[in-house]
Parts: sequence; C-alpha cells; structure tokens
Amino acid sequence: MIHYKSEPEIVLMRESALLVGKAIAAVAAVIRPGITTKELDKVAEDFIVSNNAKPSFKGYKGYPFATCISVNDAVVHGFPNDTPLKEGDLVSVDVGVYKNGFHGDSAYTFVIGDPGKAVLDLMAATKESLYKGIEKAHTANRIGDISFAIQDYTEKQRGYGVVRELVGHGLGRSLHEDPQVPNYGKRGSGGKLKEGMVIAIEPMINLGVKEVTYDEDGWTVRTMDRKPSAHYEHNVVIRRGKPDILSSFKEIEAAEKANVHLNSSYYHNPAPVSAAHA
Repeated sequence: MIHYKSEPEIVLMRESALLVGKAIAAVAAVIRPGITTKELDKVAEDFIVSNNAKPSFKGYKGYPFATCISVNDAVVHGFPNDTPLKEGDLVSVDVGVYKNGFHGDSAYTFVIGDPGKAVLDLMAATKESLYKGIEKAHTANRIGDISFAIQDYTEKQRGYGVVRELVGHGLGRSLHEDPQVPNYGKRGSGGKLKEGMVIAIEPMINLGVKEVTYDEDGWTVRTMDRKPSAHYEHNVVIRRGKPDILSSFKEIEAAEKANVHLNSSYYHNPAPVSAAHA
C-alpha cells in the first residue's frame, strides 16, 4: 500500500530529510586516514540525538548501528568497525533519521585522497545518475521512467554494473514503504507516479559486474568481483511538472570541500532539479 503524504506531513518529512544531510556532513567534516568507521558512526549518532531525533537504522530488524558505512567493494549495509580508514578508500555513508513521526534517508559517497581515475569516474557517474532519475520523478511518468534513466546512463552508456537485488523505496512513517524504485527497468513501466508520493531514489552502481554477495553478518553486501561500488540517495516528493527534493547535499558538499583529506574535485555538480531544496 502506498501512503500519500499531505502538505503538513511533507513539511515534517523535509525536516527529517534535511537533518540526515547535516548528520552526513558531520561525518564528512572528520573523515580522514586513521579514523575508524565505528568512530564515524558515533559522530553521526551523537549529532542525530543532539537534534532531538533518533537514528532510523539502529534496531531496524536487529541492525546494531546508527549508520551503514560501506568501504570500497561493500555496496551497502556495511557494519561500522574498528578498521582504520586509509588513503584511497571509497566510503559510502548511509544515514536515516526519525523525527516528528517521519523518516529521512540519504546516502553519499566519499573518497580519501586519490583512488585513481576509474573510481572517480564511477562516483561522478553514480551521482549524475541520481539526478537523471530524479528528473523523471513527476506525475507525467511511471516508476520505470526513473529506473530506465539511471540504468541507461550508468550501464548502457558507461558500462557499469547496476545492482539488481537492492532498490530504492517509498518513505514516510515507516523507513521502507511501497513502492519499490529499482535502478533498472523499462520506460513507461511500473506504477504511476502520483502527487504526494515520497520516494527514496538511490543508485547503487558497481565498477565491475552487477552481481553481489552477502557477508556472514547477514547485512553487508559486496560486489562479487570485489571491485568498488558507489551509492548516493535523495528523498523526493512527486509533484506535477517537477520533482521536489526533500533531502540536501549542500552541507555535505561544503564539509567535503573543506576537508583536506577528501577528494572533492572529481565530479561535475549537476544543476539542482529543485532549486529550493536540492
């Protein structure tokens, strides 16, 4: 069942979504060689709690941490741990916030230092594909139009692997709601996009093959060929004419550019789809 949101509910959801971006920005400000992902998890959790909210992920189906931090070949759902990060590491940070009865859920991928052109190109293409998907998120289209836009750009044009087992999703009072939003599909297929739907669009794109495996922890998803993977996520309200992005990368990108340990010059920043909220 799809839960359509009223305008007052969307106001509350925007607050949660924006808080997620600020939590990821707090991580971006301190990430460096030698810090552990468990330490980064604490930074995010402390920030969320200090803003009178709760981490959406902690306790969700038994998940033990406030964040999912996935390094290099980990696609998503990586467990924060005590292994120090090092130069060249690709680090995806996925955070959820629960506040005022609604969830926000966003993700961003960082790289410490210079991992090489192939990885930097993957990150740029994955981020670009997120906005290409968002461009299709309005009432004239269907779910498949979002899916096709992401797959066409990353897989067909760039030759990357698009993960099939994991998809975007509806968002609201529950962390995962209908509909599912795959990163692959056909134009004009899937459910009709209607006003008041709120969805999380999140391309998960691999440098190599699309196939993945699962670690023994039951959560961490890795690329089968152990090549790197990138992940970006925005929360979007379906409206007539153009999408409305609830989440924001603004604070994240500012923190990224200010952190001398992060490579922040690799990508082309797409023009915001929703000028007020991108």
